[in-house]
Formats: sequence, structure tokens, C-alpha cells
Amino acid sequence: MPLQDHMQIISVDDHLIEHPKVFTDRLPKKFIDQGPQIIENEQGHHVWKMEGEIYPYIGLNAVAGKTPEEFGMEPLRYEDMIPGCYDPIARVKDMDTDGVQAACCFPSFPGFGGGVFHRGKDKALMLECVKAWNDFSIDEWCGSAPERYVPLSILPTWDVDLCVAEARRTAEKGARTISFPDSPIPLGLPSFASDKWGPLWDVFEEYDIPVSLHFGSGSFVPGFPYSASALSPVPFTPDGPYAVAIASFATNLMWSATEWLFSGQLQKHPNLKIMLSEGGIGWIPYIAERADYTWERHRYYQDIDRTTRPSDLLKKHFWGCYIDDNFGIENRHKIGVDRICLEVDYPHSDSNWPNSRKIVADSLVNVPDDEAHRIVELNAREVFNFPR
Repeated sequence: MPLQDHMQIISVDDHLIEHPKVFTDRLPKKFIDQGPQIIENEQGHHVWKMEGEIYPYIGLNAVAGKTPEEFGMEPLRYEDMIPGCYDPIARVKDMDTDGVQAACCFPSFPGFGGGVFHRGKDKALMLECVKAWNDFSIDEWCGSAPERYVPLSILPTWDVDLCVAEARRTAEKGARTISFPDSPIPLGLPSFASDKWGPLWDVFEEYDIPVSLHFGSGSFVPGFPYSASALSPVPFTPDGPYAVAIASFATNLMWSATEWLFSGQLQKHPNLKIMLSEGGIGWIPYIAERADYTWERHRYYQDIDRTTRPSDLLKKHFWGCYIDDNFGIENRHKIGVDRICLEVDYPHSDSNWPNSRKIVADSLVNVPDDEAHRIVELNAREVFNFPR
């Protein structure tokens, strides 16, 4: 049967394409020249320029309205995108067409977790860029339709004290979640096991907002051809198709979740909530089983909790987020129906726009109404504290 009319779809993972005014209208004047700007390259494509470096858009980031035959990795012009990619008012109309009530939108140019700013040279400029994006996200994008957008912010990840201050500032402004790298290690930062991040997790607990870990936000691309190219001391270009990485994206968050389970930090932060953004859910029962199996045999000689089963921590602290995962839905009771959230991924290539509601309804046709309602709406409203 179709989703009942009273079930409002909330996408916990959509994306916005930034307009250049996001930064030029918000940065202090002394930073404008070196800050993010859109320019036209020799091929006539719109690309970002910051600190003299060029950051091309990836075509797969803005393919809403195109067929798979039209997808590509090439940079685009804004005219090649439908306005809902970068205009919040137009996006609401696209959400209406798609049958989606509300969406939480991650960054594009800054990276899902602000990695572009993490790698920037002038940290004073980068901090202003983080603040500018957050103010745009909360005040303008979400402010244009507060009942339709779930406010999200990013952090200046290179400095814990700055992270704490910005997390607190944006939480006070109304952020309902904050994106953090799915692994800080590739960025040269301490792991999730480090106590260094403790003051930041305290802020998440204080304001009762979840940490959103979006796959790839730590800059690591999965799949041996691509991970090896990132780690090898001798630079080389992977010779396998990028489809290997795309099919393997969710494995990033399998690694992240497992690291959290053995980190010892969840015991120190008992109210921390973690969303595994665009990670799928079908793998969660396996990781729970495998982590417990490992814990039972190896906890006595390692510096890990000897009394709390990893699977219990997984059920308590994590929310799985999926776009299309029939295997996960079939095994939803092993995951926890109250720990599953839906993603639409507009305007990326995994999105089913403008047919999301129909496709979601078809995928949940054998799921009882009360469980379907939790998956498409109620779980997201609760974890985001985003009431109707």
C-alpha cells in the first residue's frame, strides 16, 4: 500500500550546492580576495577558487532531473543544474514534487564535514569560512522555510577549542545536528578513541543534538585502488573504475562505527547520539555480531571495556541512515526499527527524485504502518528534536 497521508517523509541526508554569495556576502572584507569565489575556467565551467587553488564541482553532485545516461564526473555550470540545487525556495517546490516534507542538507564545496576548510592554509580565513557557511545554512537556507529544513552546521576541525565554541554557537542558533568527519585520522587528527575530543562530545550531549558522520567526510575513499592511491608513498592513478568506490562508500561508516564501539568514549559520553549518514543499514547486524564475537575473545588482554557488549552500545548510540537498502529493511528488527532513518540524497546521483515517495512506499509495502511511520518520519523527528 502507499505511505499513509499522515506520514511525512524526512530526509536526513540531502545536499545543497552553494551559491558564491554564501561567502562573499558574509566574510570580513579583508578575506574576500582569498576566500571562496566562483570563476569560469578555460572550458567555460563554473569552478570554485580559494587561496589561489581551484576546486571543480563534480557532476554527480547535481544531477537531479537527469537520467543515469546523462550522469558524468565533469564540472558543471549553474545553468546546467535545476534551481533546486542551490535555491532554497526552489528546493521546497522540488520537495513538494517528490513528496518530501523536510530535509537536512549537507555542504558541497566545503566537503560533507568541512574538509576543504580543514586543509586550507590561512586558518583565520578558514574559521571565517566555517562561520559563514553555518550562518548561511541556519539563517538563510533553513530560515527560508523553517518547517522544511533541519539546520546543520560544520566545525573548524583543526582546533578542538574552536570546535567547542562553534558547536555551542550554532547550537544556540538552532542547529539540530553537526557534521563531523567520519574519521579524523586521515585529516591528521586524533582518532575517536582520543580523550582530546571529550569537550566537544560534551557539547553534543549538553544540547542533545546528534553527531552526523557522513561517509567520505574524513577524505578517505574506500576500495583498494583508491585507498591505496591515497596511502601510497609513490603517487599513482587508480586504474579501476570509480564504480568500485561508489559501491563501497558505506564501508567507511562500518569502520567508523566499529572504532567508536571499542573506543571507550561511549561509556564516558552515555548520552551521545551518532548518525551514520549515507551509510546504509544492511551491514549493521553483521557488525554487531562480529564486534561481540571479537569482544568475547579479545577483551581480556586489550585496553577495552570488559563489561559492556559492543552490540548494546550500537543499539543505544547509533542511528543508521539509508537511501535504498531492501536487505536492511527485511532485517529491520535486528537493527532496531527505532534506529533507522530515511535519506533522499537530492540532488546527488543516488537520489530517486522526483519519485522518492512512490519508491519508498513500494520498498515498505510489507512493513506495518507503525514501523514505516517510524522509519520515514518519527525517528528523524525525535533524534533531531524537530517537531511538526
